[in-house]
Amino acid sequence: MAWSTSSSSTPHQKHEVFLSFRGEDTRYTFTGHLHASLTRLQVNTYIDYNLQRGEEISSSLLRAIEEAKLSVVVFSKNYGNSKWCLDELLKILECKNMRGQIVLPIFYDIDPSHVRNQTGTYAEAFAKHEKHLQGQMDKVQKWRVALREAANLSGWDCSVNR
Repeated sequence: MAWSTSSSSTPHQKHEVFLSFRGEDTRYTFTGHLHASLTRLQVNTYIDYNLQRGEEISSSLLRAIEEAKLSVVVFSKNYGNSKWCLDELLKILECKNMRGQIVLPIFYDIDPSHVRNQTGTYAEAFAKHEKHLQGQMDKVQKWRVALREAANLSGWDCSVNR
């Protein structure tokens, strides 16, 4: 899930940083603190509070990802449960590969190998995705590849105890 500060009222404003995260895991903890720090440093950051959730990722969200110079992906225990987050990740990696966007993964209270190999909570999430999206296995496979690619990038392993 992503949020936006000053961008909510100006949808065409370009952002330096796009934050991708699972709200229920990190909204009021790590990601909230990261966003506050970036705001204090006057870094224009997309973290949208007002997006309508639905089956398809919205065009304003896709535009925000495309316009960002850098995307921070906060992987957490439940990130893999969210089809929305996984679709964001696909777009982020597309922008990395096509436009040279910088992608910084952060592993918050999750072992990077669980993301990379889809084990633990990620294995549970993908079992559900495969059950519910039986006619869309190509999409599930793209999510798996995207998680592997992103988890292989140099990033930060942030334990909640640090």
